[in-house]
Amino acid sequence: MGPLIRVDQLSDLMQRYSVVLLDARGGADARQRFEQFSLPNAVFVNLETELSAKRPNAAEGGRHPLPTAPSFAQQVATWGITPETRVVIYDDKGGANAAARGWWMFRAIGHQHVSVLDGGLAAVPADFELPPTAVGASGDCSSDFSNHWRLPTATMSEVEQAVADTNRLVIDVREGYRYRGESEPIDLVAGHIPGAINCSYTENLDPEGKFLPPHQLRAKYQELFKGRAPEQVIVHCGSGVTACHTLLALSVAGLDGAHLYVGSWSEWSRNDKPIATGS
Repeated sequence: MGPLIRVDQLSDLMQRYSVVLLDARGGADARQRFEQFSLPNAVFVNLETELSAKRPNAAEGGRHPLPTAPSFAQQVATWGITPETRVVIYDDKGGANAAARGWWMFRAIGHQHVSVLDGGLAAVPADFELPPTAVGASGDCSSDFSNHWRLPTATMSEVEQAVADTNRLVIDVREGYRYRGESEPIDLVAGHIPGAINCSYTENLDPEGKFLPPHQLRAKYQELFKGRAPEQVIVHCGSGVTACHTLLALSVAGLDGAHLYVGSWSEWSRNDKPIATGS
């Protein structure tokens, strides 16, 4: 399985393998949206409680800090998922929100057979029928996964060092108006990390809301990296969720290895760090 799967590939996958469909959503009304419309037999995944371990103060890790890898592995086991299970994650935001975060977390505990549904729920035709999904394994499968995050993350101090190093690159994937500090609809302060460049996650998508072809994404990011290896790159957003959309795009492009700054702007902006505005 690659990082993405198309709707027309889903039925074939489900006929050949044990597949668990995960419907990942965030926001206070996530469960209500799931109940209004979701794919048959999909398992509801809550960004706020299952893909995050929120703390009382967002200055410590941001608005969506990661749970520990062992606790996420325990959660995965409750969904009946083993290392052999094929996992397909989707959301109602075109994969730009909780689905990409879930994909990154699965990969980070060592699960290889995981893909995001390209285009998300909106890409599924109203008359589309799926074969019955196989039932997941029973019992505690959490020991089959890594007890630490295997994909690279960056701390706030590492981001500080990276923006001062010309050999490194920090990418802010929020929309341009948020990066420039024109408006901030979620966090307390508008602006961006001085030295970070802006490349909105929306640039990963075509006009239909699906990911650009691998060769286009590769050319785009290689130009942006200017000779830097992916391992020299840190990606962030508002709270470490949408940044995973760009990490997914980099994986589609064959450019794995960039770091996720989980705390992102929500952590940085609450810690009396320097703030820049404009382009």
